Amino acid sequence: MIAIIKYNAGNISSVKNALNRLGYNSIITDNANEILNADKVIFPGVGEAGSAMQYLKERGLDKVILSVKQPVLGICLGLQLMCNFSEEGNTECLGVFDTQVKLFPPKEIVPHMGWNNFSSIKAALFNGINANADVYYVHSFYAEICENTIATCDYILPFSAALQKNNFYATQFHPEKSGDIGEQILKNFLEL
Repeated sequence: MIAIIKYNAGNISSVKNALNRLGYNSIITDNANEILNADKVIFPGVGEAGSAMQYLKERGLDKVILSVKQPVLGICLGLQLMCNFSEEGNTECLGVFDTQVKLFPPKEIVPHMGWNNFSSIKAALFNGINANADVYYVHSFYAEICENTIATCDYILPFSAALQKNNFYATQFHPEKSGDIGEQILKNFLEL
């Protein structure tokens, strides 16, 4: 069973629908036992970092996420909340990835929204995926490149398109909205 973490952030049902299309059963839950006993955990999200972290802490989900031993996939806000700190609401985050989340400088249109590619890909998450494949992004904040970066994207400046540390994986883009490429990335994660 795949657990999709339910918290104060949107976009959860589109992740569940993508998993259904791939033939996987999933539950949307904020129950610690269900999360800890799932085969895989997905931590998606669209929303604001400060209120999302507050929601996680109030329910003890911050500690639950950090104690998960099976593969975890953060998506968009999920990736950002797995970093050390976000400028959005000056938010202390979970600290899985040793990097900061910053607001894009206003040199171009912000948010970064629509199709863009990624490059410098490495890790099993991208098996069968060509570098420079296009995926779907919607974000105003970005994670700086760090030693956990497994893919980069360039919009205004280079940033982490994907991160990995131990059993924690994360994408800034939305695989559930990225067509065949996104489905392959989700499938790769589910087969880890």
